[in-house]
Amino acid sequence: MDRSFVIRLAQESDAPTISKFMQSISLETEDVCLDSATVLKGVKTALNSSHYGFYVVAEDLDNIVGCLMVTTEWSDWRNGLQWWIQSVYVDAEHRRRGIYSAMYDFIRNLALQNGNVVGLRLYVERDNERAKATYKKLGMEQTNYLVYEEPLIVATGKS
Repeated sequence: MDRSFVIRLAQESDAPTISKFMQSISLETEDVCLDSATVLKGVKTALNSSHYGFYVVAEDLDNIVGCLMVTTEWSDWRNGLQWWIQSVYVDAEHRRRGIYSAMYDFIRNLALQNGNVVGLRLYVERDNERAKATYKKLGMEQTNYLVYEEPLIVATGKS
């Protein structure tokens, strides 16, 4: 596994690249074109407001090649925080190098150091077998929960 990249917390100067990645993943996974100004504003808002969560990026030779976002949910059942992994993206040229696994290890260690994180969760497209295999390999298990949603704002139409 190639570990020539560095994993770190994102900063505001990373917003344009993260925004570009969010537009790419939306197009790849849902065939939806997102409004670039809206996405950039959303990424900057999250980067400047820690209560929304935080981003982690992977850098290779000073270029960001992957990212993910962590948001939190309070668990009254466990008296602690669930960290939700979302907005996972690794640039196509850099996939299959262990970048997601390294980002996962990074946030897992942060969660363990936090002392108030009771679990890591994420959702995945049901047909994304490669991602599901990766998550299982990292020790994650499929739950009995399904996700339901009522979109109140539609990003944009199909591409």
